[in-house]
Amino acid sequence: MAGLSGVLTSPPFRMEREHPPFAEAGNLHLRAGWRGSDAVVHAASPGDANTAAYDETAACAIIGELRGTSKRFIYTSGCLVYGPTGDTPATEGSPLRALELVRFREALEREILDTAGDGIHPVVIRPGWVYGNRGGTAMMMVCAAAEHGVARYVGDGRNRWTTVHADDLADLYALALERAPAGSVFNGVHGAATTLIEIARAASEAAGAGGRVEAWTLEDARSVLWAFADAIACDQVISGEKAERELGWRPSRRSIIDELRSYRSATD
Repeated sequence: MAGLSGVLTSPPFRMEREHPPFAEAGNLHLRAGWRGSDAVVHAASPGDANTAAYDETAACAIIGELRGTSKRFIYTSGCLVYGPTGDTPATEGSPLRALELVRFREALEREILDTAGDGIHPVVIRPGWVYGNRGGTAMMMVCAAAEHGVARYVGDGRNRWTTVHADDLADLYALALERAPAGSVFNGVHGAATTLIEIARAASEAAGAGGRVEAWTLEDARSVLWAFADAIACDQVISGEKAERELGWRPSRRSIIDELRSYRSATD
């Protein structure tokens, strides 16, 4: 990546709510790192009840350090900001109807994108469901199938996930750092949307459970997963065509189904 001497990715934070990130002396090295880097990529989050508070505080701190520098700031949002899409693929210009879990990101995205007028080069990336390298939410189903002999899916299993391999997504970030215009938004997704029950079957196969699956009612799932259950059950079809057209992104890794099945073949 010519011209970039350093890119700092914000790490996840595990602090109490009354001690927000970057308020303590121990995080001063992060601020110094941002100032000394050519770009900052915010690609981490605690993934719990503190996510909104941490994302908002982190973004505010990063903006404060980068204001007037013309440096790139890439914020990782997510396709759940579109909410259920129906059969028409959501594009970056589609209305946002975010699920409760990520509703805070609608306003936060706007705040970040508005910094283009304050001497910052902001870009927002909205990944779909990320998989690959034995990571991602689908691995929850693999682990459950390995332990219980069956992979559970939330709801009736007919809802669709639009996904992206982690390595393809990394390529998109690299391209965004080089080519994305200030104030731009890109969906990070690739391939056809896949029903949750298909993903559950592949996860079951990956765990050696023979493709056995069972439904987990949304109500019961909420009692364990809270708002994340609604995210898993959300039906979405998302387009990643803009990133391919404008940035030259060429995602090429195997589908989530093939990826999960490869885990089983690797252990046979």
